Amino acid sequence: MKVSAGISRINGEVFAPSSKSYTHRAITIASLSEECIVYRPLLSADTLATVRACEAFGARIEKQHDRLVVHGFRGKLNVPDNVIDVANSGTTLRFMTAISALAKGSTVLTGDSSIRTRPNKPLLEVLNDLGVEAFSTRGNGCAPLVVRGGFNGGNATIDGSISSQFISALLIASPLTGRDTTISIRGDLKSRPYVDVTIEMLRQAGVEIITKENGSISFVIPANQVYDLREYTVPGDFSSASYLLATAAMTGSTVFVKNLFPSKQGDVEIIDVLRRMGADITWDMEEGTVKITGKGKLEAITFDAGATPDLVPTVAVLAACAEGVTHIKNAEHVRYKETDRLHAMAVELAKMGISVKEERDSLTITGGKLQGAEVHGWHDHRIVMSLTIAGMVAGDTTVDTVESVDISYPGFFDDMKRLGANLSMLEG
Repeated sequence: MKVSAGISRINGEVFAPSSKSYTHRAITIASLSEECIVYRPLLSADTLATVRACEAFGARIEKQHDRLVVHGFRGKLNVPDNVIDVANSGTTLRFMTAISALAKGSTVLTGDSSIRTRPNKPLLEVLNDLGVEAFSTRGNGCAPLVVRGGFNGGNATIDGSISSQFISALLIASPLTGRDTTISIRGDLKSRPYVDVTIEMLRQAGVEIITKENGSISFVIPANQVYDLREYTVPGDFSSASYLLATAAMTGSTVFVKNLFPSKQGDVEIIDVLRRMGADITWDMEEGTVKITGKGKLEAITFDAGATPDLVPTVAVLAACAEGVTHIKNAEHVRYKETDRLHAMAVELAKMGISVKEERDSLTITGGKLQGAEVHGWHDHRIVMSLTIAGMVAGDTTVDTVESVDISYPGFFDDMKRLGANLSMLEG
C-alpha cells in the first residue's frame, strides 16, 4: 500500500494511541502473574505478537472491548508446542528469548525478514554466561534463535550500547530464578528511559529491582520472587503523538492531543524539542492534554538521541523544515531498529531536496524547502509516519510500505484525516 500526501493543515482534538512499550511489558508481566486485567492496551501487530508468544508459554488471554483479561502461568512456563514467530517485533523477540530461558526445555524463536537481521548477540552471550544454552542457528547472533532452559541466576555483564531491550528482558526473567542475579552494564546504557519503564512496571507487580550507580550501572535482582500484577492501565504513547505534534508545528496548525499523562516514557522529550524549535506548546498533566500551535517557522537545534532513539525520524523531519542546521547526535543505536533509521532518513530527505550529512552516529540536516517526491518507507512504521508528515508540508508526495504503521499506530492515517490532512490511500 501507498499513501499520497498533499499540502495539509490539521486542526482539532485527537487521542494519542496507547503506548506500545507499556503494552508489551503489561502483557508479559501479567502473563508471569496469576490473573490481571490490562486496560486500554494498544492492540497492534507488535503487541499481538507478544500476546501469541505468552499464550505459547501457557497464558490464556481474552480480548474484551478496551481490555485484556490475562490468566497467567504464575512464572511456571510450558515449553511451547511450536516455534514462536514474533513477526516484526524486536521487543517480543528479546523479552521472550530471556523468558524462554526459564522453561524446562528448548524454545525456538524467529520472525520476519527484518527481524532475522536484527542483532541479539549481547543477550545470547549473557544467557550463556548465566548457564543457559542460547544460540543463533546461523551463528550470526540473529534469529532464528534456540534457547535451552537452565537460567538460575548468577552474575553477568552486558554491553548497554546496542539495545535497552536486552537489559529489560533480563530484568523481567531474573526475579524467577533460584539465585540472586546481578546484571552489570558495560559502557553507556542507551535508551535508559525504557529500562526505567520496565523497572517501574516490575515494582507495580511487587518485584524488587535494586539499581546501583557508582561510576557504572548494575542491577541486583533478588531470587524466588512472585509476580502479582492484578490490573494495569496503559498510558498514551508520546512516540506516536510526536507525529501529530510535529505536523502542527510544521504547518502552523493548532492541535490538542489527549491521553498524554506523566509516565517514565523518555519520548516525552518531544515537548521540549518542539518548544526549543519555536512551537507554542503547553501540557496539562492533570488533564493529560498537550496543546500545540505552530508559528509558521522552526529553529534548528542540537538533539541528543541517546535516551530517545524513536524520536529521531520525527526530529529529522522537523529539522528539514527549520531555519539553520540541526545536529542529531549520539545516535548510532538508531541503526539497529526495524531498519537503519539514520541511513533511511538521510536517503529519503535527500530525495525531498534537503541537505543531509550522515555520519556513524549522527545526522546533520540543513533546513530548506521540502519538495514533493516518491519516497520509500523502508517497511518501517516510524519512517513511514515521518515521511508522511514531511509530505504534508511538501505536497505531491507518495510513500510506500505504509501498512507497516500497524506495528505501532494502526489508526495513524484515520486520525490524520479526521484532523484535516490531505491523504489518499493507493494500491501498490
